[in-house]
Amino acid sequence: MRAVQVFLVGLIATLPASAGQAGCGGTFSAFLDGVRAEALAAGHPPAQVAAFLADARQNPQVLRADRAQGVFRKHFIDFSRAVISQNRLTNGAANARRHAVIFDRITQDYGVPRGILLAFWALETDFGAVQGDFNTRDALLTLAHDCRRPDLFRPQVMAALRLHHRGDFDTATTGAWAGEIGQVQMLPADILKSGVDGDGDGHVRLKPSAPDALMSGAKMLAGLGWRRDQPWLQEVVVPDTLDWRLTGLGRDRPIADWEQMGVRARTGTLAPGLAGAILLPMGRKGPAFLAYPNFGVLFDWNKSFVYVTTAAYFATRLEGAPPFDPRSPVPGLSPDQMTTLQQKLAARGHDMGKFDGILGARTRAAVQTEQERLGLPADGWPDAALLAAL
Repeated sequence: MRAVQVFLVGLIATLPASAGQAGCGGTFSAFLDGVRAEALAAGHPPAQVAAFLADARQNPQVLRADRAQGVFRKHFIDFSRAVISQNRLTNGAANARRHAVIFDRITQDYGVPRGILLAFWALETDFGAVQGDFNTRDALLTLAHDCRRPDLFRPQVMAALRLHHRGDFDTATTGAWAGEIGQVQMLPADILKSGVDGDGDGHVRLKPSAPDALMSGAKMLAGLGWRRDQPWLQEVVVPDTLDWRLTGLGRDRPIADWEQMGVRARTGTLAPGLAGAILLPMGRKGPAFLAYPNFGVLFDWNKSFVYVTTAAYFATRLEGAPPFDPRSPVPGLSPDQMTTLQQKLAARGHDMGKFDGILGARTRAAVQTEQERLGLPADGWPDAALLAAL
């Protein structure tokens, strides 16, 4: 998958909030003057600031990409089958062997399994082959100037300037439309906080160096709370008699409780002594998974439910799990129907944010609440019956 097609990734490091200092909007030249003043006030040498901002320009294609994120309108089965190919599985195994020494270091230092990093490496940039062709500096400046999320992107501009000052960011650097850089697509603030010189050349450069990218991604996940030697996702078989109201993100229960209700691992056994939530990405008649605490950490890498679930499942495949059982899910809604559903849910008092036609975590939670109210199986999967009932 092209990196420019995915949602924002990475955790914003703790940096000074900047939107209030220099603002957003207005003419782009005046905005750059504000950035320049902020950088100088922060102590950056004038020559360095001038070099960083030389020839900076607004990129309208970045704004178009930001407003056109529609890839996650696909449901889990279609999306996962589109992005998890046999070629990617084969290349994943080959890269695991090629970088075995690095993965061994990662396991020892950070406790992050190679399957997780291989999955994100594949989905973000196809193992480094497609890293994006947007000028990173200009993309960050464009998004910081745009007044939708200045508090998110203005610190990234300052972080890129700091990377530039230490010789780890060239103003010609290209990447995703949202400013992510390198083979695992990290934002500049993430690189400042979690960047690792994996190849020992004295620099942290995530574009050319797979060791730098993999080590940095692992350090970031560890910093987000990844639990060493614990699973993240496991396919399960659920009984038809399960109380569907108990399923979904945030409804974690001890594994022993799920086993008493008849939930069992499709292969192997469930992890004893842990807790987890039952995920039904396409409802009670579709594939079923048990999400352990590590699964939640992945949402700090990417906020999309279907992307994170797919990446987590892909990681299990790269670690040897079999393909999931698709079963026979009830047909879902089209994007237009999903948008209508979101409007109806908002009219009933649910906080839906924008009506984007995407079945994200917020929409699923509202769906489950309305299913329960209407006496429908509360599995969080909207169908034509729910739409009609609303």
